[in-house]
Amino acid sequence: MKKLGLLFLFVLLMIVPFVSTVKADAEREKITVYLFRGEGCPHCAEAEEFFAELNNDEEYSKYYVLKDFEVWNDADNAELMNKVAEKLDTSAGGVPFIVIGTKHFAGYSSRMSDSIKATIKEQYESDSYQDVVSAVRNGTEVTKEESNKVIPIVIISVIAVATVIGLVFLTKEK
Repeated sequence: MKKLGLLFLFVLLMIVPFVSTVKADAEREKITVYLFRGEGCPHCAEAEEFFAELNNDEEYSKYYVLKDFEVWNDADNAELMNKVAEKLDTSAGGVPFIVIGTKHFAGYSSRMSDSIKATIKEQYESDSYQDVVSAVRNGTEVTKEESNKVIPIVIISVIAVATVIGLVFLTKEK
């Protein structure tokens, strides 16, 4: 009976990391949406208004945080925007320039709203989300922590094998 208790404890200890993985997956971190804009630009103001409304949307507000960079009066921000555009293999011909993961939008009109919302949700749900702006700023490749689908399978397999070995060991004693 003592060995059965030890087996149960062992299996329980094997399950804890799996439960933690599932919980972490359910509590994903928000992605970052970047808005490169120019002070006084009417299209930028329209984009800012769109994001302000989206921030109040119960569904979308849980997916992202907005970081805003004014580029007309800040040479460092303008340089960052151009480096990000280069990394995305495009050119930032003007503002607003919106970056969501590895996707970008040049300019803004209300017709783009649904595409931007879909991209935010897609990038939030993606296990391979990359924060390109952060990578350019830090000189690294920054990838959202992946919930690797192989790990739960390995954990379940280890638990199953440990349980079988434990049961075989317990039945041999009798």
